[in-house]
Amino acid sequence: MYEEILYEVQDPIATIKFNRPDRLNAFTNRMGDELKHAIAEAESDDRAVVIVLTGEGRGFCAGADLKGLQGIGDGDASAMGGGAEELASARPGDPDMKAFHGPYAYMMAVRKPIIAAINGPAAGLGLAIALFADLRFASEKAVFTTAFSQRGLIAEWGIGWTLPQLVGPAHALDLLFSARKFDAAEAERLGVVNRTLPHDELMPFVTDYARNLAEACSPTSMAVMKRQVWEHLQDELDPTLRESVDLMVESFGRPDLKEGVQAFLAKRAPRFPRIKA
Repeated sequence: MYEEILYEVQDPIATIKFNRPDRLNAFTNRMGDELKHAIAEAESDDRAVVIVLTGEGRGFCAGADLKGLQGIGDGDASAMGGGAEELASARPGDPDMKAFHGPYAYMMAVRKPIIAAINGPAAGLGLAIALFADLRFASEKAVFTTAFSQRGLIAEWGIGWTLPQLVGPAHALDLLFSARKFDAAEAERLGVVNRTLPHDELMPFVTDYARNLAEACSPTSMAVMKRQVWEHLQDELDPTLRESVDLMVESFGRPDLKEGVQAFLAKRAPRFPRIKA
């Protein structure tokens, strides 16, 4: 089904890999359609509690394919290649999160945690997509750049919103204006990534982290928290506080609370119900 990504589910983790390693996983329209479809598949798969996004080979995603950008610069709007019509109809994400269904923003509406394991260069569109994940862990070999200003472009694909949320406006404008390269250590220091790890430890760490979420945390609680965090970024405190109280009361009636308390008192791992498609 997929030509430009790899997809597998090993309970409790769905792993999606950009798969054009000979071009540092440079992005095409087809890759975008395949990514969206795979995320929809993972969201509806009861085996998948956490979704991990990474790259095959030595790169995460080097941004839009430069051959495609050259064609667009020459006036060919189709230069990024055709999409995958049979996959393009996928609609991942909570339909009630109406502000989070644009390109790649749908990742924020997906009811399961999405972790970007940034194993190498992440540039332009590749970086923009990583910023739509809920968490980002990076290899010490990862290198980042927004790239857009040096290509005569603008802050594309929502990065003018996501990046300032993470690093603040001054740091965001530095990275956007200059399009300078920055390493994983600086990415962690600025808040672009949650943590930087030795290259060989990245995927084992991410796998262990994802398994711990699946084994110790309520999938329903994580889904509600994810929606609260992303939607509340656009709201004022008072209405978000009132909503959080309503959601808290609602949580009292779910079996997750009873199981969480009983597991804690019995000093055992909880057995939370998974989210059903």
